Amino acid sequence: MNKEITTTKIAIFRKREIRKTIHKDEWWFVVNDVVFALTDSPNVQDYIKKMRKRDNELSKGWGQFVTPLSVKTSGGDQKLNCANTEGVFRIIQSIPSPKAEPFKRWLARVGYERIQEIENPELATKRTRALYKAKGYSDDWIEKRMRGIAIREELTDQWQKRGIKKQKEYEILTAEISKATFDMTPSAYKKHKGLKRENLRDHMTDLELIFSMLGEASTKEIAINKDTQGFGENKQAAFEGGAIAGNARKELERKSGKKVLSRENYLRLPQNKKLFK
Repeated sequence: MNKEITTTKIAIFRKREIRKTIHKDEWWFVVNDVVFALTDSPNVQDYIKKMRKRDNELSKGWGQFVTPLSVKTSGGDQKLNCANTEGVFRIIQSIPSPKAEPFKRWLARVGYERIQEIENPELATKRTRALYKAKGYSDDWIEKRMRGIAIREELTDQWQKRGIKKQKEYEILTAEISKATFDMTPSAYKKHKGLKRENLRDHMTDLELIFSMLGEASTKEIAINKDTQGFGENKQAAFEGGAIAGNARKELERKSGKKVLSRENYLRLPQNKKLFK
């Protein structure tokens, strides 16, 4: 699977958000975010244009280390200029800022951690667990979230094997499962929870995570057992897998008298800690 589709993450450098995505087995960082973190410029695009005019060599080599990559934004996936660690170091050389040196050290650490994770994938899992723990999520919630990540990866691996290659196809199949499971697409679900750029699943309750896992695990099993090939067959499998989870959700709601879908999210955690315990 093309990892750019699902691996956009937010890194934090001195309270500034730096979006990053995996490309060719390494982290690539959104250039605009990097420049803004180091300059606080109110017009980052204009700053970059002037920077390239000042540095002819930077401008000449721009296409060699800056690549448009798919990055998740509040308006959906967009192609944004990104650079790997080496490219960002080169850009920093053209930014006369006292903030540059700490940023170089931060990038070096991020790059080193990524190399460690490639050599030992278990480290990535441990770091993810530690991050959720530091944010205040309960151990039980973290276990479900981590299991959900594994199930999602298993499903997307199957999709790749079965001819799903385009980013839009992954989005449509994911939306198909979500609609059948929760009667909502992921984008509608985010609005339901009052989210914008945040990762939807990081704001799900235990039950929401469980039914998400059931929908995706069911879809994977159907795809394997029916040997689905191509977009059309996998879309049908996505609907059927999601419907299994959707029917189970509706039955629970009927028996318990309470809706599974919640408007609560992690942003409201201090007032609603019980949701994530």
